Amino acid sequence: MLSSVWDRLLTMVTEAASNALHGVVEAVRTLFEGDPETRRQVSFSVAMIALSAKMAKADGIVTVAEVDAFKDIFKFPDDQAANVARLYNLARQDVAGFEAYAEKMAALCVSCERNCPILEDIIDGLFHIAKADGLIHQKEMDFLSRVAEIFGMAYERFEQITARHVHVSGRDPYKVLGVSPADDFSTIRKRYRVLASEHHPDRLVARGVPAEFRQIANDRMAALNAAYEAIEKERQAA
Repeated sequence: MLSSVWDRLLTMVTEAASNALHGVVEAVRTLFEGDPETRRQVSFSVAMIALSAKMAKADGIVTVAEVDAFKDIFKFPDDQAANVARLYNLARQDVAGFEAYAEKMAALCVSCERNCPILEDIIDGLFHIAKADGLIHQKEMDFLSRVAEIFGMAYERFEQITARHVHVSGRDPYKVLGVSPADDFSTIRKRYRVLASEHHPDRLVARGVPAEFRQIANDRMAALNAAYEAIEKERQAA
């Protein structure tokens, strides 16, 4: 079924090639209006492909490692590689800026809530690609920060996500959990349990995130667990 989904989606997008951004969004809305589960999955995939392309354009460099990281997220069928490449190139060449793409992708979030989980998943996926070459460049950080802002993500939430991926001097467990060293341990434990519930890999399916994203979700959970264990050990030693 997924192959036919991409065939239909790319046909509609190509027909609107003069306005690729409009074509992408309207194709997703039109094709899957009566199928919210598929719509969520395709919306996530389209957002990741389009914003990955825009991030590569902002940075000016596309490394082999970043391409491999992209493939980690999207293990698409071999016969759909050309379609995915076409969508990627349409987004990269489109005159619309990445802000316009981010705004349209944010509108695809069904819940429209602040700190929308599926939009956080997109930011996580973009971080995964950006850091694949061993370094997140300043232009990539600026891009990610701006996309998070357009997504309606609170600054503190973005800082928390950043702390999982960028830790030059070692990962700060308090930032990873979004808590303060001044908080008592019961508050920290409560916060950890909320995050563990929100980000459990099994919840990805309900959000329409492709199964291939599970490894990133596992890495996210590992970071949360390690942060909590580090704080617990520190408090026990005090």
